[in-house]
Amino acid sequence: MKDKIIALDLAPAEQSEATKAYFAKCEEKLGLVPNVLLAYAFDETKLRAFTDMYNDLMLGQSGLSKLEREMIAVAVSSINHCYYCLAAHGAAVRQLSGDPAFGEMMVMNFRAADLSARQKAMLEFAVKLTEQPAKIVGADRATLREAGFSDRDIWDIASTAAFFNMSNRVAAAVDMRPNDEYHAMAR
Repeated sequence: MKDKIIALDLAPAEQSEATKAYFAKCEEKLGLVPNVLLAYAFDETKLRAFTDMYNDLMLGQSGLSKLEREMIAVAVSSINHCYYCLAAHGAAVRQLSGDPAFGEMMVMNFRAADLSARQKAMLEFAVKLTEQPAKIVGADRATLREAGFSDRDIWDIASTAAFFNMSNRVAAAVDMRPNDEYHAMAR
């Protein structure tokens, strides 16, 4: 199964010109096409929905930095033990922070990392949303506001955490495997 991206046998759909261009841009910027995109390539509509949401959350306008959004992805994925996302987004945290040890701490136990009060509040909220969504209350949002987050930032924290909870579950269900290149990145 080494060469398989997922455990399901889904043939890729005919790629549109837009998808070919998107994959070429990934190849140019990252040096690879992430396996998560190849996994979704069996259905252009699902691929587009996934990439549109991902790009909006992770690259769009936000009061959260790119590193903070990747930290949320890693904290949520750590709770969910998502092998794919921990490899891929752990590499992103290592790269964006410039600190491989910090990236590893985030993957293993974000509470071991040297975090600001703002980052701690953000990640504790994301983890609570992952583990106990029905127990999120006004005091949780108040804690984020006290840490300096706007209501828009709170929306972005929640949306990013929710997206990675969904992604983690799909990755687990289909045994999605990360690109080998992620393991050596930013070390």
